[in-house]
Amino acid sequence: MSVIDRGNFLRLAGSVGAGLCVAAVLPFGTKASDFIAQAAEEHGADVLAPNAWVRVAPDETVTVMVSKSEMGQGITTGFCTLVADELDVPMANMRYEYAPVSPVYNDPIFASQTTGGSVSTPNAWLPLRQAAASARSMLVTAAALKWGVSSASCVAEKGMVLHPASGRSASYGSLTVAAMAVPVPKEVSLKTPDQFNLIGKHVPRVDTPLKVNGKAKYGIDTILPGMVYATIVRSPVFGGTVASFDATQAKKVPGVTDVFQTASGVAIVGTNTWATRQGRKALHVVWNEGSKAHLDSETLFAKGRRLVESANVAKKVGDAAGAQGKTLVSNFEFPFLSHAPMEPMNATADVRPDGVDVYAPTQVQTRAFQTAMKITGLPADQVKIHTTFLGGGFGGRLDDEYVADAVEVSKKVGKPVKVTWPREEDMQQDHYRPMSVNALRGTLDSSGNLIAFSHTVVCDSIFKRWAPPLFANGIDVFALEGCWNTPYDVANMDYRYIDLDSGIPVGFMRAPGANANTFATEVFMDELAHAAGKDPYAFRMALLSKSPRAAGVLKAAAHAAGWGKPMPAGRAQGIALNEWGGSYGAIVAEVSLDGKKPVVHKTTMAVDVGTVVNPDVVKMQVQGAVNYGIAMAQAAKITIAKGRVQQQDFYSYQVLRNQGAPGTHVVIVPSTEKPTGIGELGTPPIAPAIANAIFKLNGKRLYALPFSDSLA
Repeated sequence: MSVIDRGNFLRLAGSVGAGLCVAAVLPFGTKASDFIAQAAEEHGADVLAPNAWVRVAPDETVTVMVSKSEMGQGITTGFCTLVADELDVPMANMRYEYAPVSPVYNDPIFASQTTGGSVSTPNAWLPLRQAAASARSMLVTAAALKWGVSSASCVAEKGMVLHPASGRSASYGSLTVAAMAVPVPKEVSLKTPDQFNLIGKHVPRVDTPLKVNGKAKYGIDTILPGMVYATIVRSPVFGGTVASFDATQAKKVPGVTDVFQTASGVAIVGTNTWATRQGRKALHVVWNEGSKAHLDSETLFAKGRRLVESANVAKKVGDAAGAQGKTLVSNFEFPFLSHAPMEPMNATADVRPDGVDVYAPTQVQTRAFQTAMKITGLPADQVKIHTTFLGGGFGGRLDDEYVADAVEVSKKVGKPVKVTWPREEDMQQDHYRPMSVNALRGTLDSSGNLIAFSHTVVCDSIFKRWAPPLFANGIDVFALEGCWNTPYDVANMDYRYIDLDSGIPVGFMRAPGANANTFATEVFMDELAHAAGKDPYAFRMALLSKSPRAAGVLKAAAHAAGWGKPMPAGRAQGIALNEWGGSYGAIVAEVSLDGKKPVVHKTTMAVDVGTVVNPDVVKMQVQGAVNYGIAMAQAAKITIAKGRVQQQDFYSYQVLRNQGAPGTHVVIVPSTEKPTGIGELGTPPIAPAIANAIFKLNGKRLYALPFSDSLA
């Protein structure tokens, strides 16, 4: 029995390779003339806009529409690079705009404008290049007609159309009007990799200057004329409701202008953020705490342990239970985790009788759009979502309560309103990384070869709430990432899952599922290697004969890190491997112990992400993801007592400080495959690599995170 896994689903959805000729991209149900007319109305009659993605202006600038959210992963640079290379323009000519909410810009995986799953570049790889190639073809044709020569005798180069035979040339900007009279091509030729000028090269990020000079606008930076400020007080117990509230003292706070109940709690509105914070402290609320007031972490872990035996089969090959040999069994436990971005949840809304504008650092433009429509009752053409930079996302902005807050309060007060969640609200009202219990079983034959492997996952389903149709047959695809998509070739495999149904809100976090499951898989692989009397690297390599890309990164990481060479006194290396979204990564961590605290001195990670658009961005993402994984592993945890989250700030919920971040050497393994994701690949394997190094240091195998608890 087998259910299609996320990796195969993504590969199937994006399996169309880049051929020499492909159909030119046009949005659903539209014609090229629609975009030319729209571009003329919005940007001038001399702007060439042959499709929804690309505009060429007379001033030689080229604008690409970015349908994704920029939260540090470099997607604005990536999109500009794809268009600039295929259109043959310098990066200096490139501009970008965030796309409006429209089915035109829907991601094929999410069927909406959503940023997550490391699919932005893979899913833009063909459409953006096709869009740019269409514009290039029209500009070349326009020049050829102007000169009375064949298009084949002309070439595009650095924003110019050249006719080598006659020495004539024309800039793209001078050809836009003529190109608008050229029919949009039904098919276009795309560059082959040997023709790339920018893709795969070191291209400076387009957003860096804005972030250095302070002009980058994050959601929290939004200021509108006549704007007021608000914060929402929510029930400390999940699912609780307002029984009553007394706003007398809150309204006495200077700057507080209004206090009223909302769908999610009680809103305090004021002339500045500080006033709303002080009003929040002065507000007295009586809560109906509801049925979840009894919940606590240990009770939920106990429930998870009981559910292991009731899990549903998700994937089964051979007969893992019947395999005979030396059998090992290990159980792992992981706590809830908060996303804890530097920029807390916030949104600004301006609700008017004739429309609503929402300014938000969101990963879910379509959901935000639908939420604004529902609350205001306004038609779609009167709702606008303005995407800002995101001060961290990590999956935490894949929900939109902060947008609902802003829209509801603005509608009530009749003014633009910025709602900002205080840090404690951001941490105690999150959609958490699910807590989980993992049960693993492995069987070795007499030669120490792994012949059977079983992995059961018990955790809350994210899809059950976020996308119910994807919670099919009791299986949540993302909950099994990091186990059932393992590249290891084992003759007998059994993967199972069951929903914990804890009652605590859960959501996606960087490499969802895998950020816990990979720890269990890779620590257990080390344990099996030790039981077999084999080197952990060699033990893994022997299982990768059918996955050359996985073997390639494992070999590259081990070689670059000097695996097997003598370590300085008191240090040891640990290794781990993972796959995420069609990409492969292997990491080696060099670790020592300061008392009971692990110190990560350096890490070496090799990655195979298919065709690389920008190697600098790949390295940045790996380094950031590794640091995020270290933060998750060292001390981070969300605990529940009496239905309440106990952590509320960066003192009680620890994130990585500069001094705890190791240097990470990144090795990019060359590949001719289509691009695959990079933003999440580095997070899952770092914790098990550290744990495996710790075992070498003290002989203690770790079966739970964070290390601050398991090493206590």
